[in-house]
Parts: sequence; C-alpha cells; structure tokens
Amino acid sequence: MQKHAVYCSDMLSRFEHHGLTWIDLESPTREEVQSVASEYKLDALTTQELLSPSTRPTAEFFENYIYLIMHFPALRHSHKSREQEVDFVIGRNFLITTHYDTIDPLHQFSKVFEVNSALDQNNFGDHAGFVLFFMLKKMYKALEHEVDYIKKDLSSIEEHIFSDKQVEMVAAISRSARDLLNMRQTIEPHREVLKSLEVEGAKFFGEAFTPYLRGIANDYYRVHNHIMRSTETLHELRETNNSLLTTKQNETMKIFTIMAFVTFPLALLVTILDMDSVHNPIRSLQYDFWIIIGIMLIATIVMFGYFKKKGWL
Repeated sequence: MQKHAVYCSDMLSRFEHHGLTWIDLESPTREEVQSVASEYKLDALTTQELLSPSTRPTAEFFENYIYLIMHFPALRHSHKSREQEVDFVIGRNFLITTHYDTIDPLHQFSKVFEVNSALDQNNFGDHAGFVLFFMLKKMYKALEHEVDYIKKDLSSIEEHIFSDKQVEMVAAISRSARDLLNMRQTIEPHREVLKSLEVEGAKFFGEAFTPYLRGIANDYYRVHNHIMRSTETLHELRETNNSLLTTKQNETMKIFTIMAFVTFPLALLVTILDMDSVHNPIRSLQYDFWIIIGIMLIATIVMFGYFKKKGWL
C-alpha cells in the first residue's frame, strides 16, 4: 500500500495520495513559490506569475507541465473581491494551485482529498489531470449554486412585481443584473482556455483523457447557459416592471390632470361670485353661501359624469 500524507502550514497545504501530489498555496510568499518551483522545475516566467495576481486568463504548455490562469466570480462568499483568481500548474503526477483569497470550492475539495487519503481510496485516477478534472467540476458546481441563488432572487422579484411593488424592485433588478453581468464577464474567457486545454491536454496526458477534458468544457457551457437564461429572464422582468411603472405613472398623471381640470373652473367660479360688485346676483341673497356650494357640487358632478362617459375615469 502506498503512503499518503497531508502537510499544512498557514499558507501552504500539501496533499499526497497514491503517487499524486497536490500543493495548494494561498497568498504565498516568494520563498514558498521558489521552493515549489525548484522542486518541480517550473519556468522562471511561471514562477514570477505565481507570485502576484494576473488580470488576464492564460493557458501555457510546457514540456513537463501545463500552466493555467482562470478567474472565478465570487458573489456571496468572497472575502476580498468579487473575482477570484486561481493558477493551476499541472504535471503528470503533481498539481499546484495558487490563489490570493480563500476559495470555498477548493477548501471543500481539500476535505474530499483528505478523506480519500485517510481511507486509502484511489478515486482520482493515475495522473494529476484527473485531480484537475474533479477540482474544476467542483468549482463549476459551486458556480451553478451561485446562479441558483440568483434564480431564487428573480422568482422573488417576479412575485413582488405583481404585488404592486414595482418601485422597490428597480434596485433589486439592478443588483441581480450586476451579479449576472459580473459572472458572465468573469467566465467568458474560460472558453478559449478550455479549448486550448482540450487540444494540448490530450497530447500531454494521452488521447484516453480527451473525454474528461470535454467534460470540463461541458461543465463550463452548462454554467454559461444557465447564466444566459437567467439574464434573459431578468430582461423580461425588467421590461415588465418598466411597463407596469409607466402604466402606474400614467394613471397618476391622469388623475392629477382631471383634478386640475375640475378644480380650476370651480376656483374660477368662486372667484367670480366673490367679486365685490354692485350687480353680483348671489352676494345679496339670503342663502348665498349655500347657493355657491350647490353650484360647485352640481358642476363637479356634471364634469365627473362627462369624464366617466368618455372613459377617462
């Protein structure tokens, strides 16, 4: 039986199982990166890239390893930013991951690796490409959960839209739109990285590994399609909300217009009857006040009846 071990420090975790080694570095120091680079004979440029975050995804292929830089959105579990970078260095029997924030799926995957090591189960295949396969499946599965959170938000937004809360939903729709846009922009570059990996990875690990590389790409496209469908749903909800808001505003403006149209002639009538003139036909009468009120009520009823007949009310 082969030995298996797990070594952990504050920033470096080393997992060994059946001849496969996974080294996980979180915000590593220069000494840690140089030590790992020296042990696995990494190129100087790769070593330099591992020391600091990179703004662009990368897929580079060397004689003894593959180097990938990928960014993943972190909407609800991010500790520092809304985008998390993971660098992968994949050899035949080793995998090195570097990141600059706590990555929840990687932490969960480390627990799976530990359990398999403790139980001496060989579930990862015979080279490090399989470790990468299971790791990326875990990370894309986590992204699906993020999309599910947004879908629940969209369902809640839909209920509130048709519960006469259109104004409150403007901000909620904007937040969901921002989350979906962030996810789409972050994972879009994965397409080219995975396309290159599918071609060169088959050469590096052998043609038998091709279905697994396609499986990684399929996981990516499934997440991407979920994001696009949610985006389409969001657009429909926004259009519906805007239409209902516009209708409500038009109704409000119509009421204000009718009120202004009604009150203006009444105010004009009162002003005319209140004029201090010798021949004012109302002022000298015994019930002049009630006569004016009656005239105003009759005029109001006539105008509202006319508006009702025209369908304006």
